[in-house]
Amino acid sequence: MTRSGAALLLALVGCSDDPRADPIVGGSSSSGSVDDGSSSAAPTSSSGAIESSSDDASSTTAADDDPAPDFTPEQWAALQALAPDPLPSPPADPTNAWADDPAAAAFGQRLFFTPIFSGRLLDGDQNGMGTSLGNKGETGKVACTSCHVPDDGFSDTRSPSQQISLGAGWGKRRAPSLLDVGHAQLLMWDGRHDAFYNQVFGPYESAAEMNSSRLFVAQQTFASFRGEFEAIFGAMPPLDDTARFPALSAELTGCTPLDGQAPFVCDGEIHGSPGDGAEFDAMSPADQDAVTRVVVNLGKALGAYQRLLSCGAGDFDAWMHGDDTAVSNAAKRGAQLFVGDAGCVDCHDGPLLSDQQFHNVGLVPTLVAASFIDVDDRGAAVGLAGALADPLNTAGEFSDGDDGRLPAAVLAEHEGAFRTPTLRCVAQRPSFFHTGQALGLAPVVAFFDRGGDLRGGYPGVSEIYPLGLGAGQRADLVAFLETLDGPGPDPALLVAP
Repeated sequence: MTRSGAALLLALVGCSDDPRADPIVGGSSSSGSVDDGSSSAAPTSSSGAIESSSDDASSTTAADDDPAPDFTPEQWAALQALAPDPLPSPPADPTNAWADDPAAAAFGQRLFFTPIFSGRLLDGDQNGMGTSLGNKGETGKVACTSCHVPDDGFSDTRSPSQQISLGAGWGKRRAPSLLDVGHAQLLMWDGRHDAFYNQVFGPYESAAEMNSSRLFVAQQTFASFRGEFEAIFGAMPPLDDTARFPALSAELTGCTPLDGQAPFVCDGEIHGSPGDGAEFDAMSPADQDAVTRVVVNLGKALGAYQRLLSCGAGDFDAWMHGDDTAVSNAAKRGAQLFVGDAGCVDCHDGPLLSDQQFHNVGLVPTLVAASFIDVDDRGAAVGLAGALADPLNTAGEFSDGDDGRLPAAVLAEHEGAFRTPTLRCVAQRPSFFHTGQALGLAPVVAFFDRGGDLRGGYPGVSEIYPLGLGAGQRADLVAFLETLDGPGPDPALLVAP
């Protein structure tokens, strides 16, 4: 696929998390004509969000009046490769001995829905109104479901503006959908975690997410879930022995900011995590290891649950399996462009339509919601370096096996690069790019069609350039993407057990 083609779709899906991908908009078997509006700037909202233009919106219905394309054998084979029957289950996870244990998955589901591990809300935008989680200073308000809403494809449809996420504080990236996350090895937009069991420390110990600590989480597990934990993982350490494990309250755990304002990275005191100079650091190395191991096992249970979350087969798959009426002519033209002239399939390949790699798509972040996005976000260059240095990574003692998923080194191409998201159920997401600054598929397609932010202003080297698509082609690609929706997970997985 063309570099630009790869990039548009990268941005579309996104987790953890990809700003510039390829053009997705199908036309005839050739590239088609270019209309005069194809390079115009997309309108933005007052928050900086990229919104649909009237040109993009009006072309969607008109495009379906045109005939379906004729596919070459190569194009048809490429499309068939995207839709095996059945869709594959997540691959084995040697890092997690409980990855496919039903009891661990059921326990992980309970953990996913509980807010009892969270510390204080730090941001004043948590004001008890609208979709806020409570009032600033309140504890026990943030769960995994707060930013991964089960009924909405495990995307964040709760945070104000549905762009970047508001937990204890404002994050800097859009929370990605968790559908089909069990297929990923390097997690998050930047690959900074290489397993579910170490990823869990991110939200628990982030001042912007749950504002908590591993010591508090372990103690809460002992108090509320000891029986379930021990039935799966064996005996817990005596976390009620305060001589060995200093008691932490929800009011004290996590970050206490210097000036009372919510920081992205704690700028004040921390309690309950390594480097706190207090409760955690005062414990013996053996007890520190025991606490960490409890939380590692929570991550393994959460991983077992998340491996069950899938988008499932949709209209596109039905078409590939013989139902020619399952998708519109517009979607068929978009599919042809996807595997043909636009070259999207070069990065969005396989059953999940993702190569699971990292690409620089040249997006200049804008102000969204109530927080500035990091305009110097180096993406995988920093994330992968963090994963390689993490004592909890899959090459270390907390992993049940090492399958070599970590790269040997960070490369120049990782500068400003973000992970290619899956395109399954992409139309369900409320916003796009790792910044959440595009509020629909049409503006994303238009963004990549005009070559993205051609003047630069982001780390690294962009893989995008103008495509010269017409409005009808852009609409066709959107129509194709909409056929990738599936039924989603078993409804029993969408509620607290």
